[in-house]
Amino acid sequence: MASAAAPSPLPVASLSAPRAVAAAGPHPLGFPRRLKPSTGGAPRSSLRVVASNSKVDPVEERAPVAPLTGVPVPAGASPPGPSLEPQPQVSTGTWKWRGYNIRYQKAGTSGPALVLIHGFGANSDHWWKNVPVLAMENRVYAIDLIGYGYSDKPNPREVGENFYTFETWGEQLNTFCAEVVKSEAFFICNSIGGVVGLQAAVMEPQKCKGIVLLDISLRMLHIKKQPWFGKPFIKSFQSLLRNTIVGKLFFNAVATPESVKNILCQCYHDTSAVTDELVQIILQPGLDPGAVDVFLEFICYSGGPLPEELLPLVKCPVLVAWGEKDPWEPVELGRAYASFDTVEDFVVLPDVGHCPQDEAPELVNPLVQSFVERHS
Repeated sequence: MASAAAPSPLPVASLSAPRAVAAAGPHPLGFPRRLKPSTGGAPRSSLRVVASNSKVDPVEERAPVAPLTGVPVPAGASPPGPSLEPQPQVSTGTWKWRGYNIRYQKAGTSGPALVLIHGFGANSDHWWKNVPVLAMENRVYAIDLIGYGYSDKPNPREVGENFYTFETWGEQLNTFCAEVVKSEAFFICNSIGGVVGLQAAVMEPQKCKGIVLLDISLRMLHIKKQPWFGKPFIKSFQSLLRNTIVGKLFFNAVATPESVKNILCQCYHDTSAVTDELVQIILQPGLDPGAVDVFLEFICYSGGPLPEELLPLVKCPVLVAWGEKDPWEPVELGRAYASFDTVEDFVVLPDVGHCPQDEAPELVNPLVQSFVERHS
């Protein structure tokens, strides 16, 4: 796997506007609106658009991440651009949790702690363009959730159907903060990782200083969001995937370089960011023994919490950022999260897809740094 030598944080041009007033009628995600009545004063949070012309100085040079030894490896030469400041070292280590090996990456020696949490089917290497940059001002950790990346992948049939849940991953994250980070931390999350971060913050509020949600999963296949007429079909299809050869055939069809590239090109608006190196970052851990069973277990997971159920329970500040061109989690639905009291800002990232931390790190890194500085 590789880690990027990424550019130093760059200024983010933004267009600020007052928080939008909710229109009458049902919430677009089907949950109660939480907007307070307008008092005529300045809004506590806002809807913003990060200017697309602020995308400059793309990452061109990348350096290797340390193997699973915990020994730091220099991040390599500085990337092209005006900053000649050397990148922090990135090291990779293994942490024991419940007897399982958990892979994580670390960079930075001082400042606030940030824990980066990947999405479904991804791993900590998906933050390769963020860890070195954010580590210039912070202590940065990126973790492989159990069942993903290079962490252990216990068989769902052996550990039980309640193992691969957001409660499990939330506990993993909080214990990681206690035993490895050894301090409270900011959770920086993408997609399904956002639900993990929210769950962890609800379980142990004292562990989390703030949360950045990048295109959080809306969980549209959740049992509560399925139409009544579709529930029997979805349940039967999930049973077919989990309990017959059909599931493994389906996994084998998608676990190829060509399929992974096609999937990434669907969710990245800028398909030039979908390199062969990125394809291998996503694909390689999925070829490990046990990966297919975890994959099928999760796509059959229709229960657990929804983001809109967790957000009202979170005690820390939340920043939501959304790729304008996300085809999987439409920004039109994502805007609904701006209405929650704990969400201080909703930022639209123009011409960006589902994984903004990798597709547009020059927008995401300064956004994260600014949020961390405001709450440190």
